[in-house]
Amino acid sequence: MINKKLVKKGATLALALALAVPALSPTAVNAQKNITVEAVKFNGMKAPSTIEEMVKTYTTATVDVKYSNGKVKTFPLSYNYLFKSEDKVATVKGKKIPAGTPIDVKGNPIKDPSSADGKYFVSDAPDSNSLMMPINGKLYMVTHYEYQTIDAAGKSAYGLVPASMSLTELEQDKKTGELKPAKVEKIDFSAVNGLWIPCNGSLSPWNTHLGSEEYEPDARLFLDPTSKVRSQVETFSQFYFGDKAKANPYFYGYTPEITVEKNGKTSVVKHYSTGRFSHELAKVMPDNKTVFYGDDGGNTGMFMYVADKAKDLSSGTLYAAKFKQIGTENGGSGDLQWINLGHATDKEVKAIIDSGITFNDIFETSDAPKEGFTAIKTYSNEGKVEYLKLKPGKEKAAAFLETRRYAAILGATTEFNKMEGVALNEKDKKVYIAISDQSKSMEKDSTGKDPADHIQLPKIKAGVTYQLDLQGGQKDSEGKAIHSSYVAPSMSGLVVGEDLKQADSFGNNANVDKVANPDNLSYSESMRTLFIGEDSGAHTNNYVWAYNVDTKELDRVLSVPVGAEATGLFAADDRNGFSYIFSNFQHPGDEVDAKSITAVNKDELLKAVDEQIGINKTGGIGYISGLPSLTNMPNFTAPDAPKVDKVTTKSKSITGTTEKDATVQVYNGKTLLGEAKANSKGKFTVKIEAQNAGTSLTVVAKDKAGNKIESTAIKVASK
Repeated sequence: MINKKLVKKGATLALALALAVPALSPTAVNAQKNITVEAVKFNGMKAPSTIEEMVKTYTTATVDVKYSNGKVKTFPLSYNYLFKSEDKVATVKGKKIPAGTPIDVKGNPIKDPSSADGKYFVSDAPDSNSLMMPINGKLYMVTHYEYQTIDAAGKSAYGLVPASMSLTELEQDKKTGELKPAKVEKIDFSAVNGLWIPCNGSLSPWNTHLGSEEYEPDARLFLDPTSKVRSQVETFSQFYFGDKAKANPYFYGYTPEITVEKNGKTSVVKHYSTGRFSHELAKVMPDNKTVFYGDDGGNTGMFMYVADKAKDLSSGTLYAAKFKQIGTENGGSGDLQWINLGHATDKEVKAIIDSGITFNDIFETSDAPKEGFTAIKTYSNEGKVEYLKLKPGKEKAAAFLETRRYAAILGATTEFNKMEGVALNEKDKKVYIAISDQSKSMEKDSTGKDPADHIQLPKIKAGVTYQLDLQGGQKDSEGKAIHSSYVAPSMSGLVVGEDLKQADSFGNNANVDKVANPDNLSYSESMRTLFIGEDSGAHTNNYVWAYNVDTKELDRVLSVPVGAEATGLFAADDRNGFSYIFSNFQHPGDEVDAKSITAVNKDELLKAVDEQIGINKTGGIGYISGLPSLTNMPNFTAPDAPKVDKVTTKSKSITGTTEKDATVQVYNGKTLLGEAKANSKGKFTVKIEAQNAGTSLTVVAKDKAGNKIESTAIKVASK
C-alpha cells in the first residue's frame, strides 16, 4: 500500500471500532488528562487472492493513531461475528428460532411450504444495524432481514416472504468493549400490516431506529389479477395474514420507526407522511426535522422531508428534486431545485389508505399522448412511459401514495439509477449519497423518446458516491421559503469507480483497488471518515472502504465472502466509552457461477463457500474490532525498569520481576536471546542459552499498552 499522511485531528476521538482499554491507576489516569489524538491513518488490506481468503469475512488492515505527546500506536483490526441469520438465537413465544426467521401477524414463525420437514424460512440477507445509545443502562441493536433469496426448493422467494427485524440485547465487556448477544427477539409489525423489503436504515438523533421499505409494489400493475405484482403481494399477504384477500400495495413503501422502551420492549409506527417510494434509507439532519432519502431502483427520484416539529416525523412537507446538470467531471455535478409535493400527517395518509383507495381512484390513464395527460417515465409501470392525469381533489393521495409518479408530473427528476445509502457529515454540512450504478436512465437518452432527459452523465457502471452541500435560506421551485437550514442546492461526484474493459482473472469487472457499486454509507464525525460498503457484481468479493474526506485517501478495511454483499454498515462513535463499526454480509456465493474466474479453481471456490457458509443459505452479523478506545486515552506511563536476579555462566534462564503481564525480552547486543510474558504477579522467566562470563545483557519489558519500560543492563557472573 502507498504510505499515507496522518490525518490531523483535534480534541478527543471516538474511533468507530471495537476496543481494548487497559485499566489505569489514578496516577496514570491523571497523566492522560492532557493527551489527545492528533492524527489517524488507515493502512488498508490487499484484495483476497486465495480460496481461503475469498470465502471468509476478514481484515488485515491496521490503524495508526498519533497522540499529542508524540507517540504513535498501531492497532491491527479483526472481524468479530455476533451470529448468523441461521443461528437459533431468537426467542419467539418461548422457543428458539433462527435470527433470520420472519414472523406472521400473530407472532408465529413462518414455515417454508416447500420444505419437506416443515422448516422455517431463514433470510440470508441481514442488512441494516442500529446500535442504540444505552437505554436504561443496556445496549440494544436493531437488525434488518431484508428478504428471502430462495426457498427450500431452490426457487426464488424474493419479495414473496414477509421481511423482519430483530432486537438484540448486547452484553458489553467493561474492560475490552467486546460485544456478545445476550437476548434476541423478533420485532412485531402487526400494527402496521407487516414489513416489506427493509433495506438500509439509520439511527435517529433521538435514539430510535428508522427503517425502510424498498421496491414498493406497483399499485397500477396490482390491479391486473394476472400480474406478477398481484401474485407477489397476495403471496406475501397469505404468509403474513393467512389471507391473500387482505393484500394492499399501499400498505408498503414507507419509513418504519422503531422505538425501544426502557423495559426493552419495542413499538413500531410507519411514517406515511414521508411519502411512498423505494425507501433505501432515511437520514435525519441535525435540526431533527429535515430528512434525506435514497430511492433505489431505475428511474427514481431524490426526496427530502421537512417535519413540522423536531424529533417527530408524523407530519411534514415532502419535496422532490429537479436536477439541473452542470458538468461531467469526476462523475458529474448539478444544481438541485426542490419542488413542494405537499403537506400531510401520518393519520391523514393512513385514512386515505384505509378507505380502500386504488390507483384508478387517483389517476386517469391513457395508452398514448392525449390532451390534459402528462407523459412520465419512472421506476413504476416496469419503467415504461405512462400518460397520466390527476383526478380532481386527489393531490394528497398522489403526493403521498404515488410520490414518484406525482413528482414526475410536477417536473421533478426521475432519472436517478440505483440511489442507495445516505450519510451525514455534520461539521461540514454535507450529505453523501451513493449511486451504485451510474448508467441507463442517468445517461443521455439517445432515442429521444423519454419524456425528460435532465441527467446526461457519463456511464460508470461501478458507480459514484456524491456529496451534497447543505444550506439555509433556500426557496422551492415556486419561490416559497423552505423552512430548513439543511437544504441541498447542489451535488457533485466525490468517490468514483472505474470500469474495466474486460474482466480480470478473478472475474472483477471494475478496478479492484477502487470502490465498485457503493451501497451502504456511514460517516464517523470523530474520524472524518466516510465508510463505504459495496453491493457489487463488478467485484467478485465485496469490500468495506474507509475514505478520509480531508486527505481523499481510500483504504480497503474489510472483505466479505465471495458473491456476498457488504451490508449493515454502521459507525457508532461512542457506546459507554467504546466505539464500533458494524458490517454484515448477505447472500454468500450468489451469482459466482456466472463469473469467468481463472485465478483460482472456480469449482473448488464454489464448493468451499457452500461447505463453509452455504450458498444463499445464511448471512452474518458482526463488527470490526481491534482499536483501543480513543475517547479514553491509553496508558503512556512506563513502569520502572525490571528487577533482574543474578545471572551466571550456568544460568539457562533470566528471572526477575516487572509489571504484571508485560512482555520481557533479553538481548545480547542486537541479538534477541529469548522472550517471555510476566505472570499476574509480575514474575518472569526467560529461557536462554548459557552465556560467557562478562557478557553484557539487556533486559527490556513492554507493558500491555505497548509502552517500552526502561531497560536493565546486567553482566554475566562467573559464579
